[in-house]
Amino acid sequence: MNAKLEKNADSKPEKKIRAFDLINLKKNQKKITALTAYDHLTAYLLDQSGIDLILIGDSLANVFLGLDHTFQIGMSEMLYHTRAVSSAVKQALIVADMPFLSYQISISEALVNAANLMKAGANAVKVEGASDLTIEIIRKCQEIGIPVIGHLGYTPQSAETIGLGRIQGRTEEKAEQIINQAMSLEQAGIFGLVLEMIPADLAKQITKTLKIPTIGIGAGIECDGQVLVTPDLLGLTENNFKFTKKYANLAQDIKSAVKNYISDIREHKFPTAENSF
Repeated sequence: MNAKLEKNADSKPEKKIRAFDLINLKKNQKKITALTAYDHLTAYLLDQSGIDLILIGDSLANVFLGLDHTFQIGMSEMLYHTRAVSSAVKQALIVADMPFLSYQISISEALVNAANLMKAGANAVKVEGASDLTIEIIRKCQEIGIPVIGHLGYTPQSAETIGLGRIQGRTEEKAEQIINQAMSLEQAGIFGLVLEMIPADLAKQITKTLKIPTIGIGAGIECDGQVLVTPDLLGLTENNFKFTKKYANLAQDIKSAVKNYISDIREHKFPTAENSF
């Protein structure tokens, strides 16, 4: 079987989406669509469907590798999955997460790790939080031509300190802190900002304040775009987070298909003459 998937011969090549295109989408009041992918096949199908942004999220630790926390993976895993995704994508903007401790130690190490993700096929990288070090790393990335997306609100890499799955920015003080962080990140040079699990009114305020687009996940409808974890959208996981929506039930479809396959083999219905040489 040829592992390299081919586009329909009749399809026209689409323009590759770049970081500045997302800013133009906001200016034109057109919503940004984003989903996660961790493998070649899923990335190919998302790209063929017309998605704007594909995020190689460190959520692969949970939904792809079965681990408990996103901080359990490092650069080796992110590089591997970035290569797999980028080999399939022709149109969508590819954003790779900077995993835990890939940018929290030093600027020089962060720049090397970000550059390696770009070499693996990413078009941009994503960092969580707005510490002084993170702000400086974003500035340095800008200087060497690496586009960066920020991430505020619920930041999974900090889950052990802020609490698993807790909504952020509920108090006036915390909301003001997130607003100030968002403005600092924009000034540092990010071209987009993921807002995760914050009140919808706060996300709306940030979206109106910033010139760069916001991409929400559990942050209401007023963000400039939305992102979901693809296995949740497809019904491949048992997650029932309030901010997700299942558009399919592939877990049941897959189990049914496998059960039919097992039955056909045991009842001598497969392979038939048509499947034999």
